[in-house]
Amino acid sequence: MEAHMLLQSQRGSVTNLRSATRLRSVTNGKMTRRECSSMNVKSVLRRPSAATTASSISIIPDTIISSTAPSSTTVYTDSWFDRIAIHYLSRCIQLITGMKNEKTGYEGLVEAAAALHRSSNGNIDHQQGLVLQALNKAFPKPIHSFVRNSIPQSQFKRELFAKFTTLFCVWLVGRSEIKESEVEGRKEKNVVHIKKCRFLEESKCVGMCVNLCKMPSQKFIKDSLGMPVNMVPNFEDMSCEMIFGQEPPAPENDPAFRQPCYKFLCKSKQKHTSGCSTL
Repeated sequence: MEAHMLLQSQRGSVTNLRSATRLRSVTNGKMTRRECSSMNVKSVLRRPSAATTASSISIIPDTIISSTAPSSTTVYTDSWFDRIAIHYLSRCIQLITGMKNEKTGYEGLVEAAAALHRSSNGNIDHQQGLVLQALNKAFPKPIHSFVRNSIPQSQFKRELFAKFTTLFCVWLVGRSEIKESEVEGRKEKNVVHIKKCRFLEESKCVGMCVNLCKMPSQKFIKDSLGMPVNMVPNFEDMSCEMIFGQEPPAPENDPAFRQPCYKFLCKSKQKHTSGCSTL
């Protein structure tokens, strides 16, 4: 009886040993789900290698810099309305100057403005006059009369112009926000702060900014729409402020006319070997 029990015990030990050996070989060849999950968690939590860290740094800051740093180019995703407006204004400038170009989108608009800038041979009055003609062609006279005469000069009208600019002119000047200023002792939301002017960023030319945008726009908005506006560009960060209701200074007193062009960035100088006609 004792011999029989001893034999059964030895058989049980052999069976357990085989089971353990089989389990060990299986787990060595193929991890269980729990072990696999644990390994995945550990691999995620493990510190990245030097190569991984370097690649992360090269991607993430570029994304941030591209939308904030003045030295980078802002990327715009134009809607169907934006594309129509850009094409329409570009077409108006080309019809006025008689100089066509095959470029599309905002690049085509800037090229049309640059062609006008080059063709004037430094005559800034001629430049501004052609832009005014293009703006008057783009906005029919009935619209001028309605905007100029329907609403009297008031805080409401100044703030309405500021709101309209921030909502509907992103395609032309870039993203903007409304700020306050003091008018006759009262706070008004009549200032549009353009964070980075799209036209200046694309043209990189002070002469084009002043003579094809600032001066003709000030005159058009006042004479055709009945709203004085002072446009104050900042050539350091390419921002600009449009102060509705404020008369601009005379050109001889305007700091924008004493600003030299970008020495290494100006596309007009680089591509056409001609100086910018700021004054």
